[in-house]
Amino acid sequence: MTTKLKNDRYLRALAKQPVDRTPIWMMRQAGRYLPEYREVRKEAGDFMALCRNAELACEVTLQPLRRFPLDAAILFSDILTIPDAMGLGLYFEEGEGPRFKHPLRDMQSIEALPIPDPEDELGYVMRAVSTIRRELKGEVPLIGFAGSPWTLATYMVEGGSSKNFSEVKKMAFAEPKMMHMLLDKLAQSVTSYLNAQVANGAQALMIFDTWGGVLSPRAYREFSLRYMEQIIDGLTREADGRKVPVTLFTKNGGQWLEAMAATGCDALGIDWTTDMGEARTRVGDKVALQGNMDPSMLYATPERIREEVETILKSYGQGTGQVFNLGHGIHPGVKPENAGAFIEAVTELSPKYHG
Repeated sequence: MTTKLKNDRYLRALAKQPVDRTPIWMMRQAGRYLPEYREVRKEAGDFMALCRNAELACEVTLQPLRRFPLDAAILFSDILTIPDAMGLGLYFEEGEGPRFKHPLRDMQSIEALPIPDPEDELGYVMRAVSTIRRELKGEVPLIGFAGSPWTLATYMVEGGSSKNFSEVKKMAFAEPKMMHMLLDKLAQSVTSYLNAQVANGAQALMIFDTWGGVLSPRAYREFSLRYMEQIIDGLTREADGRKVPVTLFTKNGGQWLEAMAATGCDALGIDWTTDMGEARTRVGDKVALQGNMDPSMLYATPERIREEVETILKSYGQGTGQVFNLGHGIHPGVKPENAGAFIEAVTELSPKYHG
């Protein structure tokens, strides 16, 4: 599957190699803010049907690249594919987000959980990866991803999204043995899932720890970070003769950057609550940094967006090792032209920080 990459700016920045400008991609860049995405979603019938159809998943992955000069594509999928493959009965409720028919509340159900075969129960994701990789024709690298074990566990124990995480925290603190068994199974599942994505063509990986930030420092290390480190230890780190970089992203995890940087990952995603320059000072040359504009800034005027981009670039300062992104996924209500103004600002303003 060796295709020479025409644009490897993103991989070079993650490896801290010189680049001509700061690379950019956006979390949730294929999504509801694009009218063409909404058309395809309608055609698919529902969100999971879209994820399960390799051709349609490929189409929506490529849509933002046709519009904008982005430096990476990210697989169109969902973090909840693994719990779904474990038999928890994933469904989406209008306005409510993801729900599970069979939330985990006892040892018996956790012991019974299978570790899904990524080429079998999750074969539809692998078909999407290989289709996208083929259709990208080496234009930009393809990012594969998974949710962190702790984040997946929050949905599996709560039965869906949560405001106070009482069920999952109750299990963690009152039944830690049960929680560790679940997290270990998830870490094994995520490792084989990500390795299968690499085998099918993913050129970089990202672990989304959306809910690690709801934990105390001690609990974060015990229930979230430890399992992400376990995954990193088990990942395929080279394919097609080049390194496969791994980015860790804990939302609201700015207080733990040093501990995250020590896991062996190549980069950290940071949200907008941490200053980019401070993050760079704290992690030094250990890892690259990705982020970190507040997605709500894309509701502002193009002039204000440009000003914010300049602030973040200036905060990071001279040299490589930065990937520009939002601090979380782009909001569905953002106008595509504002996303365009954001990307244009990064491509026009960043060259002076390089070379």
